[in-house]
Amino acid sequence: MVQAKSWTLKKHFEGFPTDSNFELRTTELPPLNNGEVLLEALFLSVDPYMRVAAKKLKEGDSMMGEQVARVVESKNSAFPTGTIVVALLGWTSHSISDGNGLRKLPAEWPDKLPLSLALGTVGMPGLTAYFGLLDICGLKGGETVLVNAAAGAVGSVVGQIAKLKGCKVVGTAGSDEKVAYLKKLGFDVAFNYKTVKSLEEALRIASPDGYDCYFYNVGREFSNTVIPQMKTFGRIAIYGAISQYNRTGSCPPGPSPEVIIYQQLCMEGFIVTRWQGEVRQKALTELMNWVSEGKIRYHEYITEGFEKMPAAFMGMLKGDNLGKTIVKA
Repeated sequence: MVQAKSWTLKKHFEGFPTDSNFELRTTELPPLNNGEVLLEALFLSVDPYMRVAAKKLKEGDSMMGEQVARVVESKNSAFPTGTIVVALLGWTSHSISDGNGLRKLPAEWPDKLPLSLALGTVGMPGLTAYFGLLDICGLKGGETVLVNAAAGAVGSVVGQIAKLKGCKVVGTAGSDEKVAYLKKLGFDVAFNYKTVKSLEEALRIASPDGYDCYFYNVGREFSNTVIPQMKTFGRIAIYGAISQYNRTGSCPPGPSPEVIIYQQLCMEGFIVTRWQGEVRQKALTELMNWVSEGKIRYHEYITEGFEKMPAAFMGMLKGDNLGKTIVKA
């Protein structure tokens, strides 16, 4: 019999998560029924959205999340033993599935690309960058794009796609190491928002004419400084607000309505699951090709050991990671 280890939400978060919020449980899995497969986690993702999504869990439920897994036993002809899949299986070492929700890697996946990229640049974060920039922002060549949390899993891809499309890119990050990384990726301007004397002035110097597109992933204080510097008809894609997730008090006020009205700005929140089917597969293929051709570079922040899932999650929320945070089981 296979014993599955799972990290559960022992207690709902109040402020920043701690070890006491999590509990590791072991469950003995039953034999497979016809049509089922046994999966073993290879790589697991931790992402900022989990901090918010955990509110919907009951205490004792397993933490949610995506993983790359291998089929180690199969009674389902569609997924023979050895098949690699990506699925929302949560923080668990082993799972039984009837095949629903399992996505095989593209048949043309290059051998030189690590499987873990299916959780990052060629996965949900990459798709978030792709659709947020090209569909939500409607990016055009020659425009100026601002990205915060730019050294993270999504922001780093946003900046590189924008450069591929012929745009000027300004990125902000929270450490000098991350700023140096952004410059290696080809960002036109990058600065440490924690050490500049004035964020407003740093943004103005970076792009005196303002910004056409703003990829919003930090929170209101930062964005309240950015939005007055948006160009007329500027577009803002909101896919996160990581600085707000662990807040225990009320949120600060939002941007001035007058600025949004008179600069005729468009702000839209989005969740990447909006895009499915052929359009999603086309985007994944394009991302995979860009990475294979060296047009998009990536960095993975890998933690070894399933038992370190909570530590990896909390470290990611603190900004310890450069690029995508992955746990190797």
